[in-house]
Amino acid sequence: METKIRIALQKKGRLFEESLALLKEAGIKFNIGSGKLVATSPNFPIEVLFLRDDDIPQTVADNVADIGIVGENEVAEKNFQLEVTKRLGFSKCRLSLAIPKADEYNGLHYFEGKKIATSYPFIIKKYFEEKGIKTDVHEIAGSVEIAPGIGLADAIFDIVSSGSTLVANSLKEVEVVMFSEALLVTNPNISAEKRALLNEIIFRINSVQAANSNKYILMNVPNNNVDAIVNILPGMKSPTVLPLANKGWSSVHSVIQEKKFWEIIGQLKALGAEGILIIPIEKMIL
Repeated sequence: METKIRIALQKKGRLFEESLALLKEAGIKFNIGSGKLVATSPNFPIEVLFLRDDDIPQTVADNVADIGIVGENEVAEKNFQLEVTKRLGFSKCRLSLAIPKADEYNGLHYFEGKKIATSYPFIIKKYFEEKGIKTDVHEIAGSVEIAPGIGLADAIFDIVSSGSTLVANSLKEVEVVMFSEALLVTNPNISAEKRALLNEIIFRINSVQAANSNKYILMNVPNNNVDAIVNILPGMKSPTVLPLANKGWSSVHSVIQEKKFWEIIGQLKALGAEGILIIPIEKMIL
């Protein structure tokens, strides 16, 4: 029987969409029907379980799934012994403390003896224990932001992305407790055969991410400035230099991190570079 690796993914929402998009870019497709909770891939030995995000850490810890893509906040809250195999860099947010907008805030001692509503009791209790501050934490499954307004709590601890939900409920963010992003987590006891499949998935993801953060750059350069331009281009090994039909000119090709381009574009132009093209890279094998 063919060995298959099983992955747990969030069944809806932004993390669901971004996880599937990443796997698709990595060449792994799924036959997903409406309402299906289990799906297989026609082109890779993998099976996917679609779950609530807060069920994913335990599903992986219990070896029901071998790996999972889940928010760092859920991994921290559930506190299971999982291997964080790769930080994926999407679905970023922060977990913060927020208080009524009208309240004056002068530091963490504001929370001494206060009631705090949250869906992440483990994280915030541990945080305040480390700070030596006693609080009364109330666990709420949803709509945490309304708790102060209805007199259920003095403050909240919740996920913040844009902050618009806080503003809508007359709250203000006062302390960031942790930052979160999507993680690829693994059961520590995964078999050697499944570890080999996991390594292939990681290799593909690395190739996709490298391509997304890098661009192919090419330009026409006067021969007398080729060496100077090559010295400032951070190529994978070294830039490629090809002679042009127009004497005295060469074409220089390289791969560059997109964020580096704006740092060196002025230098390139000052050295006579012309016809500069920046081209997306579909995949990049390192």
